[in-house]
Amino acid sequence: MTQTFRNRVTLEKKDGTAYITLSRADKYNGLDFDMMEGLIDAAKAVKKDRSLRVVILQGDGKAFCAGLDFATVMTQPLKVVKGFTKYGIKKTNLFQQVCWCWRELPIPVIAVLHGYCYGGGMQIALAADFRMSTPDCEMSIMEIKWGLIPDMTGTVTLRELVPMDVAKELTMTGRLFKGEEAKQLNLVTRVAENPLEEAEKLAEAIKTRSPDGISAGKSLFQQTWNASESQAFDIESKLQFKLMRGKNYRRALAAGKKKQAPEFVDRERDY
Repeated sequence: MTQTFRNRVTLEKKDGTAYITLSRADKYNGLDFDMMEGLIDAAKAVKKDRSLRVVILQGDGKAFCAGLDFATVMTQPLKVVKGFTKYGIKKTNLFQQVCWCWRELPIPVIAVLHGYCYGGGMQIALAADFRMSTPDCEMSIMEIKWGLIPDMTGTVTLRELVPMDVAKELTMTGRLFKGEEAKQLNLVTRVAENPLEEAEKLAEAIKTRSPDGISAGKSLFQQTWNASESQAFDIESKLQFKLMRGKNYRRALAAGKKKQAPEFVDRERDY
């Protein structure tokens, strides 16, 4: 069964994997408001389904995502202003949430990059947990072309992957670079002629492990990466205690004693 969100994004579920596809191929999957809202809606749908174990995020047609569709978005100035507004206790606005929603998912997200990955599209990819790219995928932190800066969570995701001077250089020049250089810069996880195949291999490996352990592992590093040692150690212990009270821990333990492959139940909680 395939779900469609805002006529821009599709969600297909196969054996615990959620395939989320940007489906605006005629515009190289450029981000208009419907595309951004569709991506956020798709992430919400995934979060509600605890049988899902991993997300593969990809683009239809000739590109992953060519970035913000300025020609369309800027014809709606009131929506732009509203898009910058944060409501209540939310830490992200609309433009940020279209990227950050992948970090907030309790399961790993693998972005599959091909063709073009510019600007906002690059920031979506950086917010995934892993990135698989073709060697010739053309990338850019392109906002400076319009006299702007990356403001869709790139300030956080870039600092996790590259030194400050690299982040500044890419941001200040907006230069184009391809998958091979992106790997050298640590911006992508793997480079392959068929990145979807690589993503599916990783997804299958992840799905052999406890869904609660995987979810807690994602949460562990996101909470501790910039934490103090004492904070990190407390978070480790709290997450471990939760895991050790769960069914999937007991199943992994029992299977290990019998030297058998464990059979896990759906994730019990979000970590």
